[in-house]
Amino acid sequence: MSESSVDEATDVFIGHRELLFGLVYNMLGSVADTEDVLQETWLSWTGRGTAGIDNPRAYLVRIAVNHALQRRAVITRRRETYIGPWLPEPLVAEGDGAEDPALRTESVSLAMLVVLESLTPLERAVFVLNEVFGYAHTEIAEIIDRTPAAVRQLAHRARGHVHARRPLYRAHPRVRREATERFVRAALGGDIAELMEILAPDVTVWTDGGGRRRPAGLKPVHGRDKAVRLINSFATRGRGPSDLDLRYRRVNGDDAAVLFQGDSPYAVMVMDLTPDGDRVSDVYIVTNPDKLTHVHKDEEAE
Repeated sequence: MSESSVDEATDVFIGHRELLFGLVYNMLGSVADTEDVLQETWLSWTGRGTAGIDNPRAYLVRIAVNHALQRRAVITRRRETYIGPWLPEPLVAEGDGAEDPALRTESVSLAMLVVLESLTPLERAVFVLNEVFGYAHTEIAEIIDRTPAAVRQLAHRARGHVHARRPLYRAHPRVRREATERFVRAALGGDIAELMEILAPDVTVWTDGGGRRRPAGLKPVHGRDKAVRLINSFATRGRGPSDLDLRYRRVNGDDAAVLFQGDSPYAVMVMDLTPDGDRVSDVYIVTNPDKLTHVHKDEEAE
């Protein structure tokens, strides 16, 4: 393959990279694995060349999705020995996130990604392609090499499972921001009464430290009393919260809190709200350093 052909193929790939990143990330829930899959996709694409391909976008999507399906097996094996709850790797925007290409793609909330983890790899691929990116069943059938009837069945199962666990509701951004700030103030300030007020009675707290950070529950914690104890122990660990620097960032398209210890990311905290928007139904706290390597402090953010 000539150098000019490689350059042409690379330009085409770069033109579709944003789409491919969004597709693969929503299938895998990992920024690092997504980058690896995109590298594999680029190698497959440049090795093949663009000659004779009428629809490069469709061809690239097919390559990326199938590489992502293969990567799921690697992730599944990795999770078998993972310590504590496993949460998706948060996609954190720099600053206000307005110019972040990854977050300009169709954003799936962290809470939704947690639900998608319960689907089979094929169900998840079909759900992401159909529900998030709007691909028709016939197009998906060509991408994953299944019949349209099989794709419709996969889509039906995935949609039913997701909608049963995840209400079709998303709070207004202003409501989310206010609830997030109220929760973080109470959590880091050790305001037990305020935490009891803002947390729903059946709240669930997920803390993903991967065995690398303490304290972190080995299982999701259910119920307001247990949640308050866990959050309070998190906020008052070791030297206390005074050494933590708070930034509000967009995480998977939603307002969230990112805590830094010096210049290093310490935790990403994402809150999900009840349908009426006045209380926190789920708290997702990612402290595993391996999942925060792409999170950088922006001194001009505040």
